[in-house]
Amino acid sequence: MWIVMAVLSAFFAGITSILAKCGIKKTDPDVATALRTIVVLAFSWLMVFLTGAAGGIRNVTSAQLLFLMLSGLATGASWICYFKALSMGNVNKVVPVDKSSTILSVLLAMVLFQETGHLAVRLFFTAILAAGIFLMVEKKKNVTENEDGRWMFYAVLSAVFAALTSILAKIGMTGVDSNLGTAIRTGIVLVMAWVVVLMKGKQKSVRTVDKKELLFLVLSGIATGASWLCYYYAIQNGIVSVVVPIDKLSIVVTVVFSGIVLKEKIGKKALAGLLLMVAGTVGMALA
Repeated sequence: MWIVMAVLSAFFAGITSILAKCGIKKTDPDVATALRTIVVLAFSWLMVFLTGAAGGIRNVTSAQLLFLMLSGLATGASWICYFKALSMGNVNKVVPVDKSSTILSVLLAMVLFQETGHLAVRLFFTAILAAGIFLMVEKKKNVTENEDGRWMFYAVLSAVFAALTSILAKIGMTGVDSNLGTAIRTGIVLVMAWVVVLMKGKQKSVRTVDKKELLFLVLSGIATGASWLCYYYAIQNGIVSVVVPIDKLSIVVTVVFSGIVLKEKIGKKALAGLLLMVAGTVGMALA
């Protein structure tokens, strides 16, 4: 069951990137992150009450709460960096860099959770995944991103924080209902997102958000909520070094929809990189 949830997480995460890109063409990425998080939080708590998990909040220990909060902070930092990168760069290049968090997540899981079964095979496929990422982010002609490459800096930071998110969540959600854990984490992300907006004095721009872009941000938030619920169920019940790679297959969904919706094309080398990423991911999942 947890493998199915990991696959669903990948699908919803892939759609999230496209919807978010459509919602930040004119909207400030920090404001967009804060608005999306409201939707994700509402969606998360709705699932908590629908599944009857609300009563379990009394049983959450201080240690579990601490790691859930740290995971939420890491998620917030990852989101802020990710949407900053998306606002500056091409989706087909930002997403692969962000997905490189898979490599760090897998390595950390091997060390912290002793997930060392078939170690040599997993390291081999991790190397294939890394090679695929390198090919996908190689410089291409006729791209629209900023020439100074600042998008890369934010995309790398997003990947680092995303990797920390998975590890911290695995620790914090041990013994905690996955829906409840997701809702608690999202509350931390919401606070962090709005603190950033207020610190930068961007709260006034909330009133001027384009209605069409707001719709895309809401849909993106719903897709994110669905992805998270599936992902953290899989994280809680499955093997981290397997769940994370499967979730990162969302890049396939993103590439397909970016071509259909955003008309972003990928070259032969990028396509080869995508195939390597898929091969590496599937290999790690089956190892």
